[in-house]
Amino acid sequence: MELRTASSPRDAKYYDTKRLREEFLVSDLFVPDEIRLIYSHIDRIIFGGAMPVNEALKLEAGDELRAKYFLERRELGIINIGGDGVIKADGVDYEIDARDGLYLGKGTKDIEFLSKDAANPAKFYMCSGPAHMTYPTKRILKDKKAEFDYDVEILPENKKELGSLEDSNHRTINKYILPGQVETCQLEMGLTHLEPGSVWNTMPCHTHDRRMEVYLYFDMPEDAFVMHFMGEPDETRHVVVRNEEAIISPSWSIHSGSGSRNYSFIWGMVGENQDFDDMDDVAMQDLR
Repeated sequence: MELRTASSPRDAKYYDTKRLREEFLVSDLFVPDEIRLIYSHIDRIIFGGAMPVNEALKLEAGDELRAKYFLERRELGIINIGGDGVIKADGVDYEIDARDGLYLGKGTKDIEFLSKDAANPAKFYMCSGPAHMTYPTKRILKDKKAEFDYDVEILPENKKELGSLEDSNHRTINKYILPGQVETCQLEMGLTHLEPGSVWNTMPCHTHDRRMEVYLYFDMPEDAFVMHFMGEPDETRHVVVRNEEAIISPSWSIHSGSGSRNYSFIWGMVGENQDFDDMDDVAMQDLR
């Protein structure tokens, strides 16, 4: 587990490109038969990837958490961006196919990740935040019908088509984990897909002082990239982000991007509240 400390906006405005990438960008999240985790001091989020190929991967606490098991004091959200897979949680097998998700509450002890086909392995992307109580396990199905009592289909109001080709931001927002659909202590997650010809996400942009956010960009060929914009609204910076790389966004920072082609990204948030619309919009003419 890699540790990342918090950064002040007063300091970040003086970072060069190399330092920005060291502080906020995370590469190599999906390594065959490994779990890669990043612990950020910003709201104590942990995020990372598990890519089981030839063996099952067990999620363990590690010395960094000073816990008996990973979810002793935490909750966990997972979205699979690879091939079909299985997550075993306390003796129950949850089939998590491509673009499906899973929420595991505080107190879940034994967690393992597996792929159904080693030639097309699952890529489980996860976000975790501290938890004060236990909420039930939920499997989130993106495009399938519910089969079991732990299944959740994404509600119509949480699957929104927004933007337009004229504004280069025609996209579909899939809200996986948030109040009213999957109850959590503080964690929220979702997946946004931009249609061909559209490249802009989260524009007009915003900040939200009561939550931090992590973006995982994916669905891009090797030679494509997203120019991710961050920083205070009047002190913006940019970072080149490539396929399956993640970037940390502190609460004081905008988080917006424009790609060399269309792409998808997963957003994960933790913080003081779960009000999705609690954000401070930034007028386009005010950006610097």
